[in-house]
Amino acid sequence: MISTQANTNTARTKKKLAHTSCEDCTNSGCLIKRNLRLSALVSEFVEEKREFTCKKSQQFIMEGAPVNGLFFIQSGKVKVFRTGINGREQIVRFANFGEIIGHRGFGTHEYYSIGAMALEDTNLCYFSKENLQKVLLTAPNFTYDLMLFYANELNRSEAKVKSISQMTVRERVIDTLIYIERKFGRKNNFINVALSRREYANYAGTTEEQVIRVFSALKKDNLINTKGKRVEIIDSSLLKREISEHNFYLDS
Repeated sequence: MISTQANTNTARTKKKLAHTSCEDCTNSGCLIKRNLRLSALVSEFVEEKREFTCKKSQQFIMEGAPVNGLFFIQSGKVKVFRTGINGREQIVRFANFGEIIGHRGFGTHEYYSIGAMALEDTNLCYFSKENLQKVLLTAPNFTYDLMLFYANELNRSEAKVKSISQMTVRERVIDTLIYIERKFGRKNNFINVALSRREYANYAGTTEEQVIRVFSALKKDNLINTKGKRVEIIDSSLLKREISEHNFYLDS
């Protein structure tokens, strides 16, 4: 089951969903969806999943809580974070529909090393650790697919560390804007997620004040436009050119 602390903090906002068939799910890139027909055990496994809705700003994984399973985003947007020095939030990644949450603790630790919070109303599928371990031991194709997922996640994490160590603050903020636009796309010309300046800073590895300064400079250069928390990238090619020497853009 989900952590007791998480249940206590979110009991009033969590809403259980009617069971949705994985075959009817529109997330074709979901690891479970891709492997659904490989084994009868996988099909049996998905019947035991739980589904629920997290409201905007609701935290559904508590950092330090016991690892009980994995979450898959059916719809919505999520930020994954951990607590840094002096209690400051460090955003590890953002996640969109079809992506896995909670895998950093699964199989290696008894406790989640990260926290996760919904950026908007988000529907989640939850698979218990016990059921997941059972299918991993008996469905090799599924296990191999999950191993490749972990390998890709590790490559992205290592590339991000290298990039951040070599970039200026302005370059890190630009790289973050490009990444978030690629991750969530656009709606009415604006990046399709509303993030605070602090959240941009917590992902870029800088301060809120620095992000405000960089945004102001980018607006003067007619590279971005802002409306409250919404950001419009006016010219992606010019932004990419500024960080092209690093030869790296974070994948979505």
